[in-house]
Amino acid sequence: MSQQYPPHQPPPHPAAPGPYGPPRKRFSTGAVIAMVVGGVFVLLVALGLAVGDETPTDDKAGKPPAAAESTAAKTPAPEPTTAAPTSAAPEKKADSGTLPSFVGMGLQSAQDKAQEVGFHHLASHDALGRGRNQVSDRNWKVCSQTPAPGRHPSDTKVDFGTVKLEEDCPATDAGAVPESAGSTMPDFKGKSVKVARQTLDSSTSFTIEDASGADRFILVESNWKICSQEPAAGTALNGQPVTLRAVKFEESCA
Repeated sequence: MSQQYPPHQPPPHPAAPGPYGPPRKRFSTGAVIAMVVGGVFVLLVALGLAVGDETPTDDKAGKPPAAAESTAAKTPAPEPTTAAPTSAAPEKKADSGTLPSFVGMGLQSAQDKAQEVGFHHLASHDALGRGRNQVSDRNWKVCSQTPAPGRHPSDTKVDFGTVKLEEDCPATDAGAVPESAGSTMPDFKGKSVKVARQTLDSSTSFTIEDASGADRFILVESNWKICSQEPAAGTALNGQPVTLRAVKFEESCA
């Protein structure tokens, strides 16, 4: 009895490709759900790691705020300190020295000696009240001094009353030229025309006359002494003109 075999069947032909390529592989519904759930899980894990990396920290120490506050709580705050009062340096008193008498000395020698004993604030004036300047100190001699000889602070101003070498010292020092006459007319009798002009306001109008009647021109005003004046001494000054009558110092007022 011969064995029978099933009739030969040709293998199935592959599906013909569609118009847009080979047919796509189809997934079951369960496989799609599993893939979606897995993707969501991976996304949540990634977000959690990112959030963990952004934990706020202390700006300087790099620690979380809670740790920084804990460290600050353990460290006591420094107590306020009060600066110790600074005592002012005591004012240094000027050194003192013994001022000798300079009367009778040449002005230059008197100045040198005063500086030698420690007095450097020096001045001089015309003791005759003529307002002359001591241009060459060696041509002048000392008639008086202020202050008097004795013990004085070394920063004391020493003022010498002087006359020229060929002149006699006056019985009374006429004093230095005042800075300003103020509001009252001074008494200029016996003083030079130059002193009057220096003492009164620079805007004052002057008339200078020769008291001898010779009608001489008064050129060097320090060589002329005042015999009379208008307005009189003690008059209130309000800008009025001033008239002075004078003669040379070696002459007498008429």
